[in-house]
Amino acid sequence: MSMSTQLKTLCAAAVASSTLLLAGCGNDTAELGVSDKKVTELTVYTALEADLLKAYGDAFSQDHPDIKINWVRDSTGTITAKLLAEKANPHADVVWGLAGTSLLKMKNEGMLESYKPENVEKLDAKFRDNSENPAWVGMDAWVGAICFNTEEAKKHNLSKPTSWEDLTKPEYKGHVIMPNPNSSGTGFLDVSSWLQTFGEDKGWDYMDNLHTNISRYTHSGSKPCKLAASGETAIGISFAYRGAKLIEKGAPLELVIPTEGIGWEIEATAILNTTDNMDAAKTLVDWSVTEKANKLYNQGYAVVAYPGVAKPVKHFPAAVADKMINNDFEWAAKNRDQILEEWQKRYDGKSDPKS
Repeated sequence: MSMSTQLKTLCAAAVASSTLLLAGCGNDTAELGVSDKKVTELTVYTALEADLLKAYGDAFSQDHPDIKINWVRDSTGTITAKLLAEKANPHADVVWGLAGTSLLKMKNEGMLESYKPENVEKLDAKFRDNSENPAWVGMDAWVGAICFNTEEAKKHNLSKPTSWEDLTKPEYKGHVIMPNPNSSGTGFLDVSSWLQTFGEDKGWDYMDNLHTNISRYTHSGSKPCKLAASGETAIGISFAYRGAKLIEKGAPLELVIPTEGIGWEIEATAILNTTDNMDAAKTLVDWSVTEKANKLYNQGYAVVAYPGVAKPVKHFPAAVADKMINNDFEWAAKNRDQILEEWQKRYDGKSDPKS
């Protein structure tokens, strides 16, 4: 076998395994369909729904084939805890899709790079870190909702709730599931919104009464809605995106937006200031604020950062934006640890075991 043939064979094996270095393959890599341009790999931590990652990653790769995203995905609380635990030895380059309150906490911990993305001024001001040293940028807003199974309700003679207060009625005892706020961003936005809407003392009183009717707390924000869709419960406190997707698939659900208003959270993006791939990280964050990216966000979320982009999302309740509370994210971020500690002390006994 000639030296040239041996080299081509080695390069082909490297491409197939993705574990061998391509250094030394030279121009022969072009014959094998491999670009000789260096590919930068970014480790991206996210709490985005798993069914969104491929679409987002593929769209970015079309514009920047020289940057490869390696996703690390989990629920909001788990990703937040992971990032904070790794503070002394960070593994992530970028966070793309995590609760704004989580990123505010990391900013206060000095973990994030100050960076103002290109054309960020085109975004709605609510979705921008407008401080002197901006460290995060918003993508979209996800909103709380009640997933109500109409068939299960008929079986158990349950009326349709219209408010958060309704869920404390005796008829719903054992028929309500919600997420644990320590592991779920959806759970935290609910708890935070109740404390802001009712006031702190009355908010905890409300959760005491609600706890009586809760059958279990899950570690995923979407799971209560999935359990409602499958008939394992009549009521799942979850978020509108997951409910709309399940209705689209034929689940016997109605999305209820409580009259008191709904909690919501910004999904946001930031750069870890310890990254060794700063240029590629900035390229990703620049892309994340584009109109193209926001059109992708709008496929699942009715409220996005780029004005004029959002179109109605099928099965979303009408005028959902009008029901979003005046959320104090700075307050939520500042008090996050105390809120979670208090919640765990009071209610964790009904939580699912951690996997």
